[in-house]
Amino acid sequence: MKKILTSFFLFATVALFAQKDCDYSINVNDSLGIYKVTNEYLMSEKIFAGKSEYIFFSLVTDNGLPALTVNLIQKSKAFLSANCFDKNSKLYLQLQNGKVITMVHQDKESCGSLIRDPNGFDNRVTIGTFLFVKGTMEELKSSPINLMRIKYLTTIEDYVVKKEITSEMNQKVYQPETFFMDYLQCIQ
Repeated sequence: MKKILTSFFLFATVALFAQKDCDYSINVNDSLGIYKVTNEYLMSEKIFAGKSEYIFFSLVTDNGLPALTVNLIQKSKAFLSANCFDKNSKLYLQLQNGKVITMVHQDKESCGSLIRDPNGFDNRVTIGTFLFVKGTMEELKSSPINLMRIKYLTTIEDYVVKKEITSEMNQKVYQPETFFMDYLQCIQ
């Protein structure tokens, strides 16, 4: 019994300290309801041959409805093809425990915005909002992610989710594989 009790307290302590503090870019609580958005978190960074691609996640709750916002940022002097989100787009997350979580895109088409900067780079910013399917939040809180697949309107892209990334863009350190384990509690 002592071993079980000790194991329980050890597990509870580890779980308590494993979660990160909640930092919000938007935190509104008024007569219309509650709306919260966590700060953007780098999940993938590819920089190769003059082309950069970044994927950021942020968690959203709108009056109790949880969602995930995915920001895809592409930068290049060469042609940038548009990766569009539509009602059939999906986000697949393979967990280290072998389970695959599917998130569905909200029913809104988005091909992003193309902006040319003063240095001659084309920048495309595409934003998509994905909804959690019932029961998936508990799975995401219990196991790290190791693969991410995004089904766009016309293509499918796979991304290896790293344990740790030191961003070349801002020199910050991110732990994308435990993003949901660390931050899902911020929108519950």
